[in-house]
Amino acid sequence: MTSPAPEVSIALELAELRRSVDVGNATTQGQLALLVQRGDQTDRRLDDHEGRLDSLERGRWPLPAIGALTGLAGLVAGVAPLISR
Repeated sequence: MTSPAPEVSIALELAELRRSVDVGNATTQGQLALLVQRGDQTDRRLDDHEGRLDSLERGRWPLPAIGALTGLAGLVAGVAPLISR
């Protein structure tokens, strides 16, 4: 049995090497596309959370206002017995 000519053997090896590189490149591109998709999903979720957090912050009472109202209520409660005498 004779071995194929060196040129044919080299061409076959180069074709196999090219196919391997193409498969590896396609796999890498698929993985990168998946990472980009996950990044986009994360960005959308982060934007949603930011919007929800902003709406919660707008709806809350500031602590100084609550303190002032509590102090005013205490003042009224303390002065009311003095006035009623």
